[in-house]
Amino acid sequence: MKEKLSLRQYMLIGTMLFGMFFGAGNLIVPPMTGKLAGEEVWSAMFFFSITAVALPVLGVVAVAKAGSLKNLAERVSPRFAGIFTAAIYLSIGPVLAIPRASTVAFEMGAKPYLPAAFSERLALFLYSLLFFAIVYWLALNPSKLVERLGKIITPTLLGLMLILFATALITGMPAMGAAATTAYQEHPGLTGLIDGYMTMDTIAALNFGIVISMVIRDFQVTEEKAIVRATVRAGGFAGLLLAVIYFILAYLGASGAGLFADATNGAQILSRLSNHLFGWSGAILTGAIFTLACLSVSVGLVTSSGEYFAAIYPRFSYKAWVSLWTLLSLAFANIGLDAILKYNVTVLYVLYPIAIVLIFLALVHYRLPVGQWIYRLPVYTAMIISGVAALATELGIEIPLIYPLFARLPLHEVKLSWLLPVLVVFGLTWALQVGGWELLKKKFD
Repeated sequence: MKEKLSLRQYMLIGTMLFGMFFGAGNLIVPPMTGKLAGEEVWSAMFFFSITAVALPVLGVVAVAKAGSLKNLAERVSPRFAGIFTAAIYLSIGPVLAIPRASTVAFEMGAKPYLPAAFSERLALFLYSLLFFAIVYWLALNPSKLVERLGKIITPTLLGLMLILFATALITGMPAMGAAATTAYQEHPGLTGLIDGYMTMDTIAALNFGIVISMVIRDFQVTEEKAIVRATVRAGGFAGLLLAVIYFILAYLGASGAGLFADATNGAQILSRLSNHLFGWSGAILTGAIFTLACLSVSVGLVTSSGEYFAAIYPRFSYKAWVSLWTLLSLAFANIGLDAILKYNVTVLYVLYPIAIVLIFLALVHYRLPVGQWIYRLPVYTAMIISGVAALATELGIEIPLIYPLFARLPLHEVKLSWLLPVLVVFGLTWALQVGGWELLKKKFD
């Protein structure tokens, strides 16, 4: 048994974790953030990094400290743990995130080369069938994830992105100077913070914690504190890679806005930039980048889901769970990207605040007063406010009396109306629990 890893092992695990995080949303969102933020890009990206870099790394650490996502969620209540973990694994797994990754990979890597007469739906089915066959094969043996993701797939992805970035910087991009548009004019930082939601990485981090702990144990590190330390260091390396690439992608989106003025998403920005720099071969480069990114994140999500459900329901093997999630992902992927994205935002706006509150509480767990209420009240506050707001703003379902009240809360216009109430409830619960115990002690002394 050893208590720490070598620098090379930290970097390998960190590279693997980066690959598990870096998928479709990570490629699409930062360039569009840069384009819309314009001259406010650095302010927007600083706050973007909070929800897209810092929170995901802290999420992995939080799960490592708690032992599993289920253990963490059970600090609220067993019933909540069952519902929340199921919602997390389904949304970040076969219902939303994995199908989105497969569909984006198809849109960028195969669709541009389809003959005009070929059925797009058939092409999507054939592509996703091959895509998920590879995902299934890679996920079947989680002990080889470091070797396959950390040594092969992710380094190849980083190399291709380096070619794109270096060529853009050497060739010379136009100077940034465009004015911020839409919400970035009034709230560049807070809008960037919300944009970080769209990477889905904070939710994914709650899934990946179990995989990172397993991989570290495979390196013969078994002491719990040593596992947490190794998770922090490997997560820090992954976070550094994410931050550097996000800022470069945002810079390209902000400085090249004139090249793709009518682009409506980050995928179009990267595609047009590649075509501008490399001509016809740019489409091949962009397709390869998206395919590798989406493949690695899908493998990570299928693996983490399989590990979790095999531990919770051991009646079915890890292989059986991987088979189930792969087949479900294949089915949902063939619904189409627009249908997936329609519900993606609503789910994110409900789950993200809950995940953020849980991560914060987990990191300060040993300084909290004893009892479940210090977890329950802040988590339920975030869940109710974000749920009511998401129903109204995303689906047009307004709950009478309640939503108009919540709509008056600070930061409602940037979808952070839950934040101040959660802080107030947390502070009051802490004070009451600590003060209550002191009063009881004095009464019976």
